[in-house]
Amino acid sequence: MELVSMPGQQAKGKVWLVGAGPGDVELLTLKAYRILKNADAVLYDALVSQDILDLIPSHAEKIAVGKRAGKHSAAQDEINQLLVTKAFTRRNVVRLKGGDPFIFGRGGEELQILVAAGIAFEVVPGITAASGTSAYAGIPLTHRDYAQGVTFITGHCQLASRPMDWHGYANSNNTLVVYMGILNANIISEGLINAGRSAETPVAIVSNATTSSQQRFMGKLGELAQLAADPALQMPALMIIGEVVELAESLNWFDPVTAQQKTDLDTVAKAL
Repeated sequence: MELVSMPGQQAKGKVWLVGAGPGDVELLTLKAYRILKNADAVLYDALVSQDILDLIPSHAEKIAVGKRAGKHSAAQDEINQLLVTKAFTRRNVVRLKGGDPFIFGRGGEELQILVAAGIAFEVVPGITAASGTSAYAGIPLTHRDYAQGVTFITGHCQLASRPMDWHGYANSNNTLVVYMGILNANIISEGLINAGRSAETPVAIVSNATTSSQQRFMGKLGELAQLAADPALQMPALMIIGEVVELAESLNWFDPVTAQQKTDLDTVAKAL
């Protein structure tokens, strides 16, 4: 699709690329909140929580452009075109993404389109899913006794042009966080084990992290495929692989039940 701009006209507005964080509305940054409350149009992803969407002003145009595996509601070139078009007709256009827009969020790609179209923009970072998930699951991503480094990867293993560096990821002194890897759990576990990572390496899959629906599925690397196939597992979900997962039980502080009760009380308070 060829990008259509408006020759001879100057963009009326500015695009704000905003990270919405991992789900909990209270993890939204103050700047993100301010920008969102002044939005004229918001293009939002499927991973943005409803609590955060409820902050969008009633007068603002709301456009769902989320992409999920097998359930794409908008192609990337369509999203690019919408961003450009809205910037010529609205003053404050917000591109709202779950987590952080520069970590597996295609934020850089979308900004390149804005640069080419001569549109002003600003980036508001958010708490990435890896950080929010690990904190709420009681799993520190690094620890002097367990892991001296951490690597974020995407679980889309089918890209033949960019094969996975399993040997590089198999370092036992490193924590591995896998985004979008549930459908390829078996490939991930086999790749790491064949590259030398122990099948006994602790793993966790955390779904709906930081929300009242959060669930943790704990096991070993050799069991990753079975964990990912659990019928109770809901999307979105993130994998954490490494010895730091052993700390999950002792450092677990987040209670989804208590979080749900707080949400219920907040809902009642708003209704009064």
